[in-house]
Amino acid sequence: MDLSPEDALRLNVLLANKPVAIRIKESAMEVHGLTEEGEACIRLKPTCRDEQYIKKVKELISGHVLGSPGGYPVYLQRWTRMGQMKDDSLEQLLLLGEPEAVVAAVCAPGLTDELARRAWWAMEDAENARQMLRKPAVVEGRMGRVLAEYLVEFLPFESEPEKQIETIRLVLQPGLLDEQERLDLWRRAARKPPYYVGFIATLPDAIPDEQAAHPLWETHQAALRGLADSGNAAASALARVFFPAGQSWLATVFRIFKKPSNQDVVNISLDLIAHYFSMLRETPRGCHPRGTRGRGARLAGGRCRGAGGAGPGYGLRSPADRSASALGHGIWRSPPRLQGHHRHRQPDAQETGAGHGAAARTPEGPSRLIGGFFGPRTGFLHATDRRRP
Repeated sequence: MDLSPEDALRLNVLLANKPVAIRIKESAMEVHGLTEEGEACIRLKPTCRDEQYIKKVKELISGHVLGSPGGYPVYLQRWTRMGQMKDDSLEQLLLLGEPEAVVAAVCAPGLTDELARRAWWAMEDAENARQMLRKPAVVEGRMGRVLAEYLVEFLPFESEPEKQIETIRLVLQPGLLDEQERLDLWRRAARKPPYYVGFIATLPDAIPDEQAAHPLWETHQAALRGLADSGNAAASALARVFFPAGQSWLATVFRIFKKPSNQDVVNISLDLIAHYFSMLRETPRGCHPRGTRGRGARLAGGRCRGAGGAGPGYGLRSPADRSASALGHGIWRSPPRLQGHHRHRQPDAQETGAGHGAAARTPEGPSRLIGGFFGPRTGFLHATDRRRP
């Protein structure tokens, strides 16, 4: 069964006008085309079942665009969603009227701001918006703000914590929201704790929650600054946590773990904590424990750094240092034999934070102070380890 003469003529006229994107509304039996002059609409008059007629329409469009009536290979869904499409074919994908072709285009690494505008016209979808906001060209272009506003409006309808986290992380990128909109998201996080994870991912040093510097900062400020300037990674990490911004980050982390929504929230948060303390890792090449490679750095938009340049005597002497710098969820899924060291032995004076007055003047000083916050019995690790028998 062929297309009706009227539909065939109107579709050929639409394609002759060189549209930049085509959208097919199967429920309304309409074909929409986006051109430089505006939008055109064709109301189809099927001569057979709607499904068969739509297939004929797509074959006609594909024959004109690709030179083959086979259309887009929707069975390559997994491959195309991994961003494997060639950049020179993205414009053609947006002309096929196939939703999966639009998804392939928005997942492609070569997506531009103009192509994002066409793809958004062809298929408004929250997942497409998130995919496009992962591209720097889109974030810095005109579509960045448009997509961010859509995701913020759609956020109350997101039920999965992982998608909530990813949405918050993406819309908090510089230049997308103003200060008032960020504060509004922060206030909404009180009812939706997964939102906090997005904040520590994108704004670890700019959490919109004013906290005072740690009381020990005044006592050890000069010593820590001197050690940090000489390349001591542990001192740099401790100074970062002692700052008001670090105290805000720490308070937000405790809010997340007070009542996490599910295991995904815990896993992502642990990966982000590992990235926050990545400077403490002894070697940059082994910066991720098994099972956590890349996610903390990817979510935080950065890369792991080693503790290179640390002076002699300032290695990762304390287990608390190593725990804070490699706190990915893979650690919690390790065999109990590997975790017993932290869970059963008694903490020493360094790990409980004893002797703070002299801590910063000794080689183990930064490690001792960090142990006070992240030691196996006294700090964050102990609080999260309670969920295990």
